[in-house]
Parts: sequence; C-alpha cells; structure tokens
Amino acid sequence: MSLAASCVRCPAPVPCPNHGGLAPLWRPEEPSYDAFAEHLAATPQFPTYLPWPMGPGWSVTDFASVGDGVERARATLTCASGTSELDGPVDVMVIAEEPGTGLGGRCAGTRYDDPGAEISYRTPTARVRIGSQPVSLWDISTSTADGEFDRSVLAGEAGGRWLWLVLRPASALLLLRDEWILRDVSRLGPQLLEIPFGGPRPVW
Repeated sequence: MSLAASCVRCPAPVPCPNHGGLAPLWRPEEPSYDAFAEHLAATPQFPTYLPWPMGPGWSVTDFASVGDGVERARATLTCASGTSELDGPVDVMVIAEEPGTGLGGRCAGTRYDDPGAEISYRTPTARVRIGSQPVSLWDISTSTADGEFDRSVLAGEAGGRWLWLVLRPASALLLLRDEWILRDVSRLGPQLLEIPFGGPRPVW
C-alpha cells in the first residue's frame, strides 16, 4: 500500500498518544496517479474536490483521506499547486470533512476543529461552484496560528459537510475574485489520466 497512516490532527504516527481513538489519516509519501487511484478506491462514497479545470502548469502536489474503512471515510484533502502572475508559487488546499474531524482546522491552523462560530451572521467572502450549486465561503481567522500571515482560509458548508479552502500565500485569496469551480474528481473517469502529479508537497 502506498498510503501511510498517521494522526489526523498532528504529524504523529498512529496510535497517537494525544489524539487516540480518531480515524487515521492516509497520505502518500509522494503524489502519483497510482496512489491517487488508491485514494479514490478507499473513499468511493466521499467527494474529493479539485479546482477545475486546472490551469496550465498546475499539478496535484498532495492528497489525503481520513477513515478506517471504505464505508467510513470522514474527510478528503487535495492540494493543487502552480503559479500566478501576481503571487508566484501558489498552493490551494481543498478539504471536505464531516463535523468534528479536525483535518481542516489542522491545515488552516485554527484553534478549533469546526468553523461554525466564524461563519454565522456575516456576509460571505467568496463563492465557489460545485456542479450547478453555488457554495458560500467565509474568511476564517488564523490569528492564533504560527505563520498566521502566510495563508488565507475560507470555510463553508457543502452537501452537509464542512468545506475548507487554504490558500498560500495569503494574497492568493484574490484568485477567487472569479467564481471558482470545484469538481468531485472521484467521478471523473478517463479524464483522471490528464491530471498531472508531482512537485513540492505543502507543509501542514
């Protein structure tokens, strides 16, 4: 198996002494088509989102899932990396997760697992589109995180799950001025062969 298990809320191996009892995180040593196919086979009932279409020169530099069985997936993560004219190298992480999982909070660097309190009673910051559905996203504070100014974080709800976007550098948030499309690539079929993999993995 090319996917290795670790704790979902920290880099420790499983069982984690601080977060025992949680479903493990499964992540490849390095991204590849074969490892991605393994990832999708382990999460057939759970969406794996990527910005779509991916721009020229962009590639999938990381992905992961959380779960302890094919029918018990709790989260997925992808990272698409490339360059923009204004920001240079950019990482865009997309996390979909069940409430209470904690993967989105870990990648975002927040002090809590779920973003609920941060997205109430405010106007959305941005919107993305999943299929024909617009999804509202709110900016999330990372003021308690190390390197708080190195990222922008957005979160909302899609299909009854939390949806997080973590963008590095923070200025890459401007890429969302146009409504982005996220696609569930678990249903993509032969077009998966066109997705490029490889490049430096993001730190999270």
